Amino acid sequence: MANEPQDTNNGDKRPTSGPPRIGTGIGALVLVIILVTVFLPGIGKLLSGSPEEISYDTFKQQIVDDNMLSVTVEGDKITGVFKSALSGSDGSKDFLTYLPSFGDPDLLASLTKSGVTILTRPANQISLFTILINVLPFVLIGWFLYTMYRRTRQQGDSIFSVGQNKAKLYRKTKEGVTFSDVAGIAGVKKELHEIVDFLKTPERFRRLGAKVPKGVLLVGPPGTGKTLLARALAGEANVPFYSISGSDFMEMFVGVGASRVRSLFRDAKAHSPSIIFIDELDSIGRHRGAGLGGGHDEREQTLNQLLSELDGFEQNDNTIVLAATNRPDILDPALLRPGRFDRRVTVDRPTLKDRAEILKVHAKNKPFQADVEFEKVAQGTPGFSGADLENLLNEAALLAVRKERSVITMADVDEARDKILLGIERTNFAMTEDEKKIVAYHEAGHTLVAVNLPSADPIHKVTIIPRDASMGVTQMMPDHDQHLYSKNYVLDRITVMLGGRAAEDAFIGDITSGAESDLREATRLARKMVLDWGMSLRLHNLSLGDERQDVFLGADISRRREYSERTAQQVDEEIKSILDKAYEKAAAILKDKSAALKRIAEALVEKEELGSKEIMDLVGTIA
Repeated sequence: MANEPQDTNNGDKRPTSGPPRIGTGIGALVLVIILVTVFLPGIGKLLSGSPEEISYDTFKQQIVDDNMLSVTVEGDKITGVFKSALSGSDGSKDFLTYLPSFGDPDLLASLTKSGVTILTRPANQISLFTILINVLPFVLIGWFLYTMYRRTRQQGDSIFSVGQNKAKLYRKTKEGVTFSDVAGIAGVKKELHEIVDFLKTPERFRRLGAKVPKGVLLVGPPGTGKTLLARALAGEANVPFYSISGSDFMEMFVGVGASRVRSLFRDAKAHSPSIIFIDELDSIGRHRGAGLGGGHDEREQTLNQLLSELDGFEQNDNTIVLAATNRPDILDPALLRPGRFDRRVTVDRPTLKDRAEILKVHAKNKPFQADVEFEKVAQGTPGFSGADLENLLNEAALLAVRKERSVITMADVDEARDKILLGIERTNFAMTEDEKKIVAYHEAGHTLVAVNLPSADPIHKVTIIPRDASMGVTQMMPDHDQHLYSKNYVLDRITVMLGGRAAEDAFIGDITSGAESDLREATRLARKMVLDWGMSLRLHNLSLGDERQDVFLGADISRRREYSERTAQQVDEEIKSILDKAYEKAAAILKDKSAALKRIAEALVEKEELGSKEIMDLVGTIA
């Protein structure tokens, strides 16, 4: 981690490690001593045998019979040893008896007259054994309670501090992350630089009456670097930075979430200027009252307290709240109004140029071969987030280690990309010759249709090596990032998807289940064309799709279609028309280029994988 965490409760530092191991060892030693002290005397007595208890009359008679060797008197208890065992006994010479309650003034004279050795002890004598028996259990219990108390305090789970601030306080270190460590997203960094300037020189803004937003919401898909940007902001601003996840506010006790919100803002304002970063804001900021039967009361009370704290900032308070989420559509509208989270910064997936810069950042501590071109790698990873790119290079490094290489090659990067995009190769899966031929013609159909359509993306690789759930893959790589999709491009894409089924039907004489994912994706695109993009002939000026993306149960049940049954029938007819025309176009291309299709399929059966250059050579030879 780039920065060192400190506990922020009352501003004091606490150890981050677990309880000392030495306490456990001492406790075990004390327990062993107690067990030995308690049970060893009893075991000794058990092994040596217990004395035989006799009546006082028998005791007196044995004195008269001169069968008494020694006597020990301890209060009213008399123990001793006979010269010979009594008849009818178990053979033991030890005995035990008690003085009668009325006493026996003649006993001492009788014993002395018989020459018996006499020992006397005071009653209720306090010995070391007695002290250990009575004191050590309490010492052990006290030690156990103290150890549990320390462990609870160190883990921050004490019932007395359950409502306290759970945020981690990060202070800048030499290894801290700054904006220079964040590649790409220049626009986002520019927005956050304004916050840094305000925290460092607030008078420059107040002189012109400008106010920096109290709350900044970072919005974007997972892995795009929202948390990294927050850490970089902390490193640049060099002010106390409180970091907490939205789920950390929630607890099984009622009112704990609201209490933790109050504690967090109280600590942050006490160390102003400061920054509060709430990750995964949607865990506590969901729309209130969503779903059947109302919402989650504890979560809503926590949200209410958060809204109140955002409104409660003083005009001269230099505390800024930064939050991140990948689900802005489910946030409560009260959070997004001006005065709270009134600035929304979108952290989108990186562009082609940004991906190349991110790859270079993650490649700093890895040895790469000179022929590795990060621009080419970036071109082959459209839609990858920063976390995806980091994982790509890490997988490439693992592959290089597995192959016992000293540097990472371009082949390792390509194999890692295939592993991420296409799945792990199924080495234990063996196709029959017939299956291999069907899959080869299927993928050759995709490939040949794509090569002959002007708006289709270029083919990068085609393979019939089974990976995860697929038995073959045709991989297409666009020349650049696309943000707008033309009608011709979408139609050509659907045609390429149906090229596999058309090849099966025309050259195998049967159709298989292998086109399942192709048909599903082609139908999805055709439905988007009709419902959302207005690209059908009869419904080209209408948007019939539902823009709401919420997932709440109540909203989903209450959702209704906002067009008639007649229009729904037209939608179905338009979707089918788009798919049928695309299929006919693919079939016509394959029929016209049948020799090329056969050549590609045979090459796939033989080599199992073809690159773009090999494909173009095969197509150019036969075309």
